[in-house]
Amino acid sequence: MYRWEITRTALEQRMFAIIRSDGYEGVTSTADTLLGAGINSLEISLTTPYALDAVSTLRRETGPECVIGAGTVLDAPSARAAIDAGALFLVSPALDADVIRTGHRYGVPVFPGVATPTEMVRALELGADALKLFPASGHDPSWLKDVRAALPQAPLLPTGGVTVENAPEWIAAGAVACGMGSALTKGDREATVKRVTDLLQRLEEAVPDPSRRRGR
Repeated sequence: MYRWEITRTALEQRMFAIIRSDGYEGVTSTADTLLGAGINSLEISLTTPYALDAVSTLRRETGPECVIGAGTVLDAPSARAAIDAGALFLVSPALDADVIRTGHRYGVPVFPGVATPTEMVRALELGADALKLFPASGHDPSWLKDVRAALPQAPLLPTGGVTVENAPEWIAAGAVACGMGSALTKGDREATVKRVTDLLQRLEEAVPDPSRRRGR
């Protein structure tokens, strides 16, 4: 797939699940639950031991409808290692030009972390495919509405502090998608599946304010 196709597929459900764990088994078990619940886009954090092995396994064992990416990618060597492991997209908590360049060199979209309008504009200038608003817990959806009024071209992905309850509000405020981790996976498998099923339906029904899309 081309970069734009990967980006569209990774974000089409208006959310992507972030997996951090204490090891390989934890990642693959959580991934199995989330994929079984209907999520098709997973970010595997490189803070997890053997994360790259997990990325390779998930790429090998899932179908083309699943998009497996790597998160917490901080530098060019990590970006290249993640791509070699099979990651289809890269996510970072920070804005690093070398990570973007490395991803694009190999046809992989990059979602760098941004926290201010200045960083958003810089990330767009560097060619970022979408922008991870991090940490979202420092803001609320009304702030994103104000930013989108000035930067309607910025594809923002609130992450860090997004909850099942407020994720649809972020989408209604103009976010392209939300990144969510433990808010999705707390509890047992049955609770996670029910939570994810309900959330995907609510996100599908969330309607962005059309006046904001026009940049008013």
